[in-house]
Amino acid sequence: MVPLIDRQVFFGNPLISGGRISPDGRFISFIKPLDGVRNIWVKPFDAPFEDAIPITDDRERPVTGYFWSRDSKYVLYVQDKGGDENFHVYAVDPSATPQRGNRVPDQRDLTPYDGIRAYIMRLPKSDHNKLIVGLNDRDPAWHDLYEVEISTGTRKLLLQNDVRFANAFFDLKDRLRLLSRSLPDGGTEILRVDGDNLKNIFQVTHEESVSPLMFIDDYSVYLATNKGNSDLISLYTFHVESLQLKFMESDPLNEVDFGGAVFSDRTDQLLATSYVGDKTRIYWKDDSFGRDYEFLVDCLGTEEVRFVSGTEDELRWIVYANSDTDPGSAYLFVRGQRELKFLYKPRPELPSEHLCPMNPVRFRSSDGLEIPAYLTLPKGVKPKGLPAIILVHGGPWARDFWGYHSYAQFLTNRGYAVLQPNFRGSTGFGKAFLNAGNGEWGEKMQDDVTYGVYYLIEQGIADKDRIGIMGGSYGGYATLAGLTFTPDLYRCGVSIVGPSNLFTLLESIPPYWETVREMFHIRMGNPTTEEGRTLLKRKSPYFHAGKIKSPLLVAQGNNDPRVKTAESDQIARAMNKHNLDVEYINFPDEGHGFANPLNQMAFLSVAEKFLAKHLGGRHQSDVPDNLQKIVDRARVNVAEL
Repeated sequence: MVPLIDRQVFFGNPLISGGRISPDGRFISFIKPLDGVRNIWVKPFDAPFEDAIPITDDRERPVTGYFWSRDSKYVLYVQDKGGDENFHVYAVDPSATPQRGNRVPDQRDLTPYDGIRAYIMRLPKSDHNKLIVGLNDRDPAWHDLYEVEISTGTRKLLLQNDVRFANAFFDLKDRLRLLSRSLPDGGTEILRVDGDNLKNIFQVTHEESVSPLMFIDDYSVYLATNKGNSDLISLYTFHVESLQLKFMESDPLNEVDFGGAVFSDRTDQLLATSYVGDKTRIYWKDDSFGRDYEFLVDCLGTEEVRFVSGTEDELRWIVYANSDTDPGSAYLFVRGQRELKFLYKPRPELPSEHLCPMNPVRFRSSDGLEIPAYLTLPKGVKPKGLPAIILVHGGPWARDFWGYHSYAQFLTNRGYAVLQPNFRGSTGFGKAFLNAGNGEWGEKMQDDVTYGVYYLIEQGIADKDRIGIMGGSYGGYATLAGLTFTPDLYRCGVSIVGPSNLFTLLESIPPYWETVREMFHIRMGNPTTEEGRTLLKRKSPYFHAGKIKSPLLVAQGNNDPRVKTAESDQIARAMNKHNLDVEYINFPDEGHGFANPLNQMAFLSVAEKFLAKHLGGRHQSDVPDNLQKIVDRARVNVAEL
């Protein structure tokens, strides 16, 4: 058996992460803890990391992402408060001198409006001092388009959203050309902007999808869609005047949807396309970048290599390499000279030799549908009769990927076999697979999870009496559904921000999700119809809590705008009413998940003890005082709910 790895090594603050090079090549920026909270730091290109200075000083919530303005004068980032997802856009001049005794330069809030959620739509090439931002300060449900000056915060209205559009697309000259909006029947239409007029030029049903990617010239755009008889999303070119749609490519292996495109920021040319099957496959369109990629793969020994951030001339890049057993390393790559220099590892103390390979597997569900999944087995023990955890992804309209997965590695280190099923309704496997999940929450979607358990038992991998289920968001719902609708299957469950009552979930979705409300009704059940109400009640674990037989651990972020605290309160209250075994922790400074590593580790200190008690795996018994205080503050007395 491999050594027990401290949860701090898995989930503590990364030493350094998020490295980016400024467009002019003069600076390298990155994220590093400042007094225990992740913030943005900057150093001159050739200086050692030890010479970097912090340029943000958020003491309550980590900064998780950022980018440079095109002229390299500003670093821009978004931040919310306590996980409420009311994101504001901030700008900081890294060359500015800190004022009034501060240790970092002043940050300018470019969207200083209460109760709003800002979206960054575009970083124009035509004016490096501008941002295109979506703001919902006029109407919480709909974002108007604004042009915002980075240097002053001055905003100018580009388009008031009176037509309920969800997204906007600009051409290569930064002109607004297309809008997309949801239709009352759940479909999507693409609108061409003709001055003050809008023209419907492309439309798909609720079972199809369409997404403009990038303009090719003044009249043509790359379009990803599965309109018509095609099951898989493919890449097309589309002429926005003649409306001619021309097929370009689909998955060469005919397995999965079009995964994505990489474009040159310098020339706007298509560099590569990608498809995500069991692993990611990249197809290079630019020979020079393709040769560089092959060079990096050969040097770094993994195909999981990404060009993360480059200079404006695209000659110097920060690249990142990782695998299923390695969270990765960052390197500086100079094209032309083929120079490769190590920069940093986010988690240098994590012993990769003790981590476990993630293996793609397949099994059949209740109706014969093939379910793709990933299986990670603990090292140092025979894969027979193990305690197992079904780890269900969120969304549900998302998917699991091959690669380093912190929860899977943490759980296998504790001795569990971990299965991650891409149940029907997961994205990327074609529209038939996606739409097979319509109306199937708690039913065939849950069957796909259940039959993953049967697969582990039939293979002899899992001990049928020591199987748990765990997940966040939809994965939390699947946990509750598993304990409720298949009460003899699981020995215990861990629900993280999981909805328990689909009526209250739909009633409380954020106003800015109005664009997808009808799609929620199609895929979950429509609460405005008798049939829909019957469906939603049948699928809601809250109404059937008395059927639960196994212990449940519930974790919640009190500021979650998507799955509100009421969802966890309800299931905990209902189980307590039936004298069932339920533990509940609610973090007052979190939203939809754990942003603060201390909260993450506090939760896992409870979760691994809970799982060890009921499934027999290993756990780290020591809990530092700072984590125990967080747990004590977050623990809810369910008898008082």
